Amino acid sequence: MKIVYLDRNTIGTDVDTSIFAKYGDYEEHDSCPACESKEYIRDADVIIFNKTVMNEELLKNAPDVKLLCVTATGYDNIDVEYCKKRNIAVCNVKGYSTPAVVQHTFALALYVLEKISYYDGYVKSGAYSKASGFSNFDERYFELEGKVWGIIGMGNIGRGVAGVAEAFGCRVIYYSPSGVDRSERYERVDLETLLRSSDVVSIHCPLTEKTRGLMNKDAFKMMKKSAILINVARGPIVDEQALYDALTTDMIAGAGLDVLTKEPMSMDNPLGNIKDSKKLIITPHMAWASVEARNRCAQEICKNIESFLSGGERNRVDLM
Repeated sequence: MKIVYLDRNTIGTDVDTSIFAKYGDYEEHDSCPACESKEYIRDADVIIFNKTVMNEELLKNAPDVKLLCVTATGYDNIDVEYCKKRNIAVCNVKGYSTPAVVQHTFALALYVLEKISYYDGYVKSGAYSKASGFSNFDERYFELEGKVWGIIGMGNIGRGVAGVAEAFGCRVIYYSPSGVDRSERYERVDLETLLRSSDVVSIHCPLTEKTRGLMNKDAFKMMKKSAILINVARGPIVDEQALYDALTTDMIAGAGLDVLTKEPMSMDNPLGNIKDSKKLIITPHMAWASVEARNRCAQEICKNIESFLSGGERNRVDLM
């Protein structure tokens, strides 16, 4: 059996990928443009990848492929219907990054809420050393205790965020874009209620036709002026021009993003013009990427391959 990893660098060079060699003839490529990918998968039985678009145009060049292993939970870059016609199994990985994404959600939220960038700059500039008082009140911040934390998408990550938010003393509510009840513990509300009620809105849902552009101009108008938005899910869920307008007109107080519509960030993204880190912080799609999470991801791929070889259906999204 031949296993090909198309974009090996997407998991980090510090992760041991030689573990895939135990399943057969293994080769890996740091990254591949579409034209090279066609050649590399020509005799592959198993393809491991992250961002490569797996559609009919590419996969028709892989007559022997039996299994696609995406090193992510989301699989919107895969033509699953075509795979079904070809009897190609498709596996994703679940839960491997939950602790990391939950942690990063609060890193973003607290950075914006507590104006950390301002106070770090205040001390490092030397201004604190010259101050007459021991503290500084230039930028006000508020406690999470007693606030409402609204979650869009109550999956594994959403539930993890809910638990931490509760520990901070927040009341948690959630909106389910799919319409499915995801938790008996927390109150499920409609989107308008969530937006109007929440002091923090965090996004943890998949990108679907229902969620694409969910946070648009009308959505931001419903939010409290003191509220902040956190998106660690998928970039296109947020209309970036609408968010820019909301931030620059003080429609909302701030935002923390780990994902963008185009990644890496395009030079003409309007959000790039906001230099005030008290208002907006953007990290380069790394909420999922703790050392532990990336190693768990590789192990999950191994488990998916082993399940497939033994006739199992572990993480088979083509059977959903």
